[in-house]
Amino acid sequence: MDTFIEIIVNKYELFLIIFVRCSGIFLISPFFSSQNIPNRFKIGLTFFLSIILTQALEISIGDLDIPMAVLIFKELLIGIIIGFVSYIFFSSFYVMGQIVDMNIGFGMVNVVDPQNRIQVPIMGNFYYILAFLLLLSLDGHHIIINLIVDSYEFIPIGEFEITEKVTYFIINLVSNIFKLGFRLSMPVFFTIFLLDILLGILVRTIPQMNVFVVGLPFKIFVGIIIILLSLPVFNAIVSNSFNELIEDMDMLLGFFAEG
Repeated sequence: MDTFIEIIVNKYELFLIIFVRCSGIFLISPFFSSQNIPNRFKIGLTFFLSIILTQALEISIGDLDIPMAVLIFKELLIGIIIGFVSYIFFSSFYVMGQIVDMNIGFGMVNVVDPQNRIQVPIMGNFYYILAFLLLLSLDGHHIIINLIVDSYEFIPIGEFEITEKVTYFIINLVSNIFKLGFRLSMPVFFTIFLLDILLGILVRTIPQMNVFVVGLPFKIFVGIIIILLSLPVFNAIVSNSFNELIEDMDMLLGFFAEG
């Protein structure tokens, strides 16, 4: 405890700046921003990680000719941007769930996401939780912490600037939400599309058949079967996409380093 106090007293300005950047990441990143994680744990993790980085980094805040308020704002913005990139990745699963719901007949059904306290598609919530657990098994939370450490190598304290490359890169990442969401939902989307064609042919062949009474339960049944059968493909695509996310994060840090 004495060591912790000595670090904070001797390098309190550096500790504060590091604490702000870490807080920005944990505020947005899906791994740490969940409402299910107690706030005391979040603050404690941020506190101890900041102490470790304060001791490890050889930086003097006194060498920087920047007002403290501006420095704090910049560091908070860095953390929020890094956390936002990982948040974008997880948002694609809600897009995927919305596409699946609209196709199998759950378009009007929403559930409350206890983590973010918002209404989300029922299948979107399912895929989000599944991807979350999968990435936890791949040590995704460790990778986020490693990114925090690496960010000080690429973006030294006080040298943060948002360039045109960074802006276009983040816009491109946002557009990838829909690409990844549609790619993940393709098995269900195309199966239900073929099923709709089949039902249309049956209606033309047997006009007495009530397509709404027969079609809706049948689409739900087929949709659930396809979802279960496509889970191995989902796991493979998510794992591959997560590796791409890590590359994107490294690329983003590289753009920041270029200034």
